[in-house]
Amino acid sequence: MTLQAVVYTRDGVEAYDDVGAAVDAPGETWVHAGVDSAADLEPVRERFGLHPLAVEDVLDEHTRPKTEAFDEHTFVLVKTTRLSQRDDVAFGKEIHTQSVGLFVGDGWLVTVAPPGLDLVAPTAPAIARNSARIADRGADFLAYRVLDAVVDDYFDVLDEIETDIEAVEERVLNHPEPEILEELNAVRRDLLAFRKVAWPTREAVGTLARGDSPHVAEQNEKYYRDVYDHLVQVVDLIETYRDLTSGSRDIYLNAVSQSTNEVMKTLTVVATIFIPLTFVVGVYGMNFAGTPLSMPELGWTYGYPATMLGMALVAALMLAHFRRQGWL
Repeated sequence: MTLQAVVYTRDGVEAYDDVGAAVDAPGETWVHAGVDSAADLEPVRERFGLHPLAVEDVLDEHTRPKTEAFDEHTFVLVKTTRLSQRDDVAFGKEIHTQSVGLFVGDGWLVTVAPPGLDLVAPTAPAIARNSARIADRGADFLAYRVLDAVVDDYFDVLDEIETDIEAVEERVLNHPEPEILEELNAVRRDLLAFRKVAWPTREAVGTLARGDSPHVAEQNEKYYRDVYDHLVQVVDLIETYRDLTSGSRDIYLNAVSQSTNEVMKTLTVVATIFIPLTFVVGVYGMNFAGTPLSMPELGWTYGYPATMLGMALVAALMLAHFRRQGWL
């Protein structure tokens, strides 16, 4: 387990090695714990009175983002997102999420995340510059800064997905290869997974923005409304990108269908040309010689070349007619 304790006062920021000392110090306390089991968090849970069910939700990766109000604190569960290269396709990325729990109390904030996910380092410089504001506005304002940093990362992920979509669209228009369909489906799956994160996160933050939490001061609700607006933009962008991938998939399928139609048209023309030629060779293949109704061409010296020339002329006339009709 990794444990970090920071206290924000009007005079600045001070880090503590002991959580108890950080809680007893004047100012707004932020404790960040990186854990992978509930047993590791037990000392912190007992010290701040964290609800055990809320701790279980943080450690369960399948729990949806949500907000719950308890007597001593308000619990907010959100998820961070990142993209990694896929193993199943040569192009495209796969979205990964990690749960982050925020416990907001009177004068303190406890954040819980998996080991290796550091929330303090990315947000500390910006938060340190606002130490006096945090000391004046409370731990709920500090929680807002953490939530805002998590949501801002959503836009970075969307920018990467947008780049992938643009690359796929270009390939669809220029080189509609069969594997493009799988790549489009992979992007659509990522957007669907992202939507399952962004949509409930919007509702969770909306609860804080509406003032439903007793641990969010009225003066800070406007900041949560700003985060809520960002999440509305994220959800809208996800829907827009899903429409773009659907459009690219339709373009690909139309291109494949058009290519198939061109091949079928060529084969139909060839088959049509050979229909009369097959009739001619079929008639002369009967070889009725030596009878009163025998074919005179059978005994003609130039019968064979004349027949071949006639068949070539029929084929040429049909090709000319097809071209005039615009079928070729």
